[in-house]
Amino acid sequence: MAHPRAGTPATADDLIDVAAVEGAYYDIAPDPSNPDQRVVFGTSGHRGSSLDGAFNEAHVLAMTQAIVEHRERAEVEGPVFIGFDTHALSLPAWRTAVEVLVGNGVAVFTADGDHFTPTPAVSRAILRFNRENPGVQADGIVVTPSHNPPADGGFKYNPPSGGPADASITSSIAARANELLEGGLRDVQRIPFERARTSELVIDYPFLDEYVTALGEVVNMDAIRAADVHIGADPLGGASVAYWGEIKDFYGLDSMTVVNPATDPAFGFMTLDTDGKIRMDCSSPNAMASLIAARESYDIATGNDADADRHGIVTSDAGLMNPNHYLAVAIDYLFTHREGWSAASAVGKTLVSSSLIDRVAAGIGRPLVEVPVGFKYFVDGLLDGTIAFGGEESAGASFLTFESRPWSTDKDGIIMNLLASEILAVTGQTPSERYVDLTERFGETAYARIDAPADREQKARLAKLSASQVSASELAGEPITAVLTEAPGNGAAIGGLKVTTENAWFAARPSGTEDVYKIYAESFKGADHLAQVQSQAQELVDSVLGSATD
Repeated sequence: MAHPRAGTPATADDLIDVAAVEGAYYDIAPDPSNPDQRVVFGTSGHRGSSLDGAFNEAHVLAMTQAIVEHRERAEVEGPVFIGFDTHALSLPAWRTAVEVLVGNGVAVFTADGDHFTPTPAVSRAILRFNRENPGVQADGIVVTPSHNPPADGGFKYNPPSGGPADASITSSIAARANELLEGGLRDVQRIPFERARTSELVIDYPFLDEYVTALGEVVNMDAIRAADVHIGADPLGGASVAYWGEIKDFYGLDSMTVVNPATDPAFGFMTLDTDGKIRMDCSSPNAMASLIAARESYDIATGNDADADRHGIVTSDAGLMNPNHYLAVAIDYLFTHREGWSAASAVGKTLVSSSLIDRVAAGIGRPLVEVPVGFKYFVDGLLDGTIAFGGEESAGASFLTFESRPWSTDKDGIIMNLLASEILAVTGQTPSERYVDLTERFGETAYARIDAPADREQKARLAKLSASQVSASELAGEPITAVLTEAPGNGAAIGGLKVTTENAWFAARPSGTEDVYKIYAESFKGADHLAQVQSQAQELVDSVLGSATD
């Protein structure tokens, strides 16, 4: 149920005390015996609030030292490219990381002027360096909690592949970081920030210029300019703020407006998300309420989260697009408008993304690679070109350049937003109009995610389910066609369960941060059938796990 103020402007009572959040970063010492205060890498790094003892200086000291030691084991001898977003904790955490990296003798490439840097710009910089310097591998760190509320901090490690690190790396880093916390940080090497920042090991890198001037390699910027698409680009106060202004100027996009170019660590200009919190989720109608209300002012309006790895597309005719709908449209368009792409390259999707994507991929004659939740599963395919497009249901995606080279191996919300304008410029249709065309060809779906209660033990049980534990043969009136605990695209464990029928499916996965499990479900037979799928899905999973009160 939505909060009564969801979608309304934040008030003074909704805002964090920025000084208190920053003070707690330094003042609170986490207790490593408390599971909630240990280092835990989820699908997008370690996240938490300094006020809760979950993201503090000690965590960043330990994580950075653990990354340094991982680099030594992996023989990564190049620089660390580092970026940070506009959250209140990101700048302090960036400073801490630089202290440790330089204290260990590691070269650091950071933005000139210490400017904010989006995740995709860091990914591109890693790939470019490694391409131009064979034999000397670079990697990266991005200090961001993505779209999380303003009191949160986040820390991500990208290895030399340029994309999110896989679990074998992050689990090793987290284990060592927790050892360092338990040891009172005695093995952490650091030097004061002022000395570190002026060290010859810290090099200013033109992330913004390198990223913006290369955009024509991946998006048809000439077509956008020629069509004079009226674009409203809202960075939502995130790290892409300066990037959108530079894109407008460099490519002569006179009809582009950078909506709300201000930054504010309290994000006081936001409308409240569905749960009544401030959250920079560009896929949420409530967080994007202001841009949706202004949609008639633009042909295409777009939003990004704080580190710009997510996209949000608003069209004048339909408002905010469902992320699954836009992924399907983007795939259909790209694979029919990129002549330089290999005829064998595949569509990558997470297994909780819409099955409309499956039908679109079949319609354009492309193989489909279905993987567990996590963009890390697309990294290798984007690197070698076997996957030309990888996308997640949570509004994250990236794709190859016109010449079939990797652009970024992490999610890139900027190119996905620009692609919406390219689609309009080239086809004369908005992405939402093209979505209607797809539904006429492949059917219209009803899709939703709900949460159900589960304690820590039950969540662990769900993550380790086997297909043999599911005895049901029918789901919402249709025979079950598959029960999956491993992704068909790569055989990796789902960390949960997916059940499919001819016209519907559901997937259940434990939450990494709350005492719930998530049920994703979809039906090509309408909203009533979807409700049946959801209800039976919860019954089925609960019967396997036992009730939350057992």
